[in-house]
Amino acid sequence: MRASRRRTWLAACAALLTLPGGVFAQTTGKVPRIGILRGRTPANVRVWDGFFADLRQFGYVDGATVVVEIREFDNATTDPANRAAELVRLGVDVIVTGAPPAPEAARRATSTIPIVMTNHPDPVGSGLVSSLARPGGNVTGLSQLIKDLRGKQLELVKEVAPGVNRLAVLMNREVPVHLRELTEIQAAGQALNVRTLVVEARSVSDFEGAFASAARERAGAMIVLGGAVYFANRQALAQEAARHGLPTMYNAREYVEAGGLISYGPKLAENYRRAAWYVDRVLKGSPPQNLPVEQPSQFELVVNMNAAKALGLVMPPAILARAERI
Repeated sequence: MRASRRRTWLAACAALLTLPGGVFAQTTGKVPRIGILRGRTPANVRVWDGFFADLRQFGYVDGATVVVEIREFDNATTDPANRAAELVRLGVDVIVTGAPPAPEAARRATSTIPIVMTNHPDPVGSGLVSSLARPGGNVTGLSQLIKDLRGKQLELVKEVAPGVNRLAVLMNREVPVHLRELTEIQAAGQALNVRTLVVEARSVSDFEGAFASAARERAGAMIVLGGAVYFANRQALAQEAARHGLPTMYNAREYVEAGGLISYGPKLAENYRRAAWYVDRVLKGSPPQNLPVEQPSQFELVVNMNAAKALGLVMPPAILARAERI
């Protein structure tokens, strides 16, 4: 009888060891707590679906094997710093962030809780990590840092609208990476004989004025730089671009799906899915400073033919042939 009980006990222990990290943590009395810091809007929430799907693949089920605490901000009435501080007070085990300013707000709120970025355009230049290979602190995750991305976007704009000689750049000077990207666009513009015009928007309420300014200055096209505010309000951007008759380039397909004309950049959804792997590693004990920041390896060109038709543009066959989705 004793031998039978011992075999049963050993079998139970072996079964526990094979369970995913989140389940094992629960059996040892500690349920992991994951904090999410992201911009608010239903459209922004949908891009996180891949993250939660892959998180479940690792065995983390909200309310069962893990507790997920979500804090959202809209940059108009809610300060992301306050939301980050709430997650720190809750004692979460890891904070997962969307686009800037979320990673910066989380990093200012804590230097000890691990932070996983889903898509930061320049984590080194912003000071979040020491280097991509050796982050050196409590921040790691996914970067969208791609050399010459903005220059490539301008080349594509010139293919779509060959007559463009004045380009508007929608940006926010308070976002450090925007200044670097502006320099890249200006350098590419000189080579292509395109003059750049800066128009600024910090919130959705600034969009109308920014596009109106671009139209007054006779810009022939626009490139929209990234960020949580722009992504969360991408439908409003597409509407303003259509209203002012301005061909506009974006850095993610989600903008085109919201009505924008064209995008070229990394597959954003893949970054969110990959972020689940980082969370699993952190919850299983890997220090973030030992997890190199990954750069995108997959890029896509996406075109909205309805938007092109409304703007009176004929998409070149070469663009359509290279587009991953039309």
